[in-house]
Amino acid sequence: MVERYAREEMTQHWTQHARYAAWLEVEKAAVKAWNKLGLIPDEDCKKIVKNAKFSVERIEEIEAVTKHDLIAFNTSVSESLGKESRWFHYGMTSSDAVDTGVAIQMRDSLKIVIKDVKMLMKSIKKRAKEHKMTLMVGRSHGIHGEPITFGLTLAVWYDEMKRHLDNLKETQKVISVGQISGAMGNFAHAPLKLEEYAMAELGLKPEPCSNQVVHRDRYARLATALALMASTIEKFAVQVRHLQRTEVYECEEFFAKGQKGSSAMPHKRNPILTENITGLARTIRAYAAPAMENVALWHERDISHSSNERFWLPDAFITTDFMLHRMNNVIANLTVMPENMMKNLNLTGGLVFSQRVLLELPIKGVSREDAYRIVQRNAMKVWEQIQKGKKSTNDKGESLYLQHLLNDKELRKSLSEEEIRECFNFDYYTKNVDAIFKRVFKK
Repeated sequence: MVERYAREEMTQHWTQHARYAAWLEVEKAAVKAWNKLGLIPDEDCKKIVKNAKFSVERIEEIEAVTKHDLIAFNTSVSESLGKESRWFHYGMTSSDAVDTGVAIQMRDSLKIVIKDVKMLMKSIKKRAKEHKMTLMVGRSHGIHGEPITFGLTLAVWYDEMKRHLDNLKETQKVISVGQISGAMGNFAHAPLKLEEYAMAELGLKPEPCSNQVVHRDRYARLATALALMASTIEKFAVQVRHLQRTEVYECEEFFAKGQKGSSAMPHKRNPILTENITGLARTIRAYAAPAMENVALWHERDISHSSNERFWLPDAFITTDFMLHRMNNVIANLTVMPENMMKNLNLTGGLVFSQRVLLELPIKGVSREDAYRIVQRNAMKVWEQIQKGKKSTNDKGESLYLQHLLNDKELRKSLSEEEIRECFNFDYYTKNVDAIFKRVFKK
């Protein structure tokens, strides 16, 4: 239900009615500005602001004849007015209303996206603190590396989303720009003050130097900001998908009572939400290409950008909104299995402690090369035993790697049994977690 509401909240900004409503907001702001400049009489201004309205059906009917949406819109609005309609769209060109209207739609939609990002960050932060000291194995190349905590993984996600939040806020400034500069942007028929007054009324900034359109590098900035964030969300999704694999099984998407995973195999519990997110991220990234290609328009303007913007702008916002809500749902309800994390951490028979042993030897005067040789030699023995299916620990609970190290005569010349055993202490790997959290979650 939350995801459905999210779609509805965003979608309402991109309906045909919302599009024309934004145009009308711009046109009324221009009327107020002309009135402020002394051109439009007070009474006419009041009538236009109060009575101007449109009908989507009537606009479509007129456009079928005129083949021009803005003219059809103006005609529909003029039909709701009297003689004062002569001031409607005065001194303006189509792009003044269209591009400034889109700026309103983008600005208001980006407010929703920013709210979504904050929601997701809040959920990540909550789960990070919950699992701040939940031990798990860190992986590089998909291979076990060293102990980390699941909280640190989530802290990485939070920090990355913070960068996107900052980027989106800056992007909001970049796209919150409109114009009323007239044909070719030369202000021949409308003074700069008109634009300044109208933009202030709308809560936008004037395009400092427009031609006939708001420049599309602003739109491209938006598209790439959304695409970059989508890539990060996919990063989270891919990690959850990996952690849910049967062989790993450290985390799992919430599986509701009565939910089904497969039409053929009743036992299946699939990561469908994060797989869905991966697909959505690919779609959002795809919108960056047409947005960047729209930057290079012919001379002062053409309309090669217009057709694809009618698709990618609403789709990018609606899809991003949905994706963020879905990812939030995954994080907030994620089933985390600390016992399985610890089981996997011990899977390689203590090999995750190899660097700790390696770093102790130079302190004892052993060269880096000899230290690496000693530590790796024993590690390779463990790999060979694991390949043959040997248990990772003995009856005393001692790992294979610890056993080999304790029996290595060359190593024992430098490290005592107590010093070797100390290298297998998990606390060594969590000693700075609190400090890292202070860095990431500072106010």
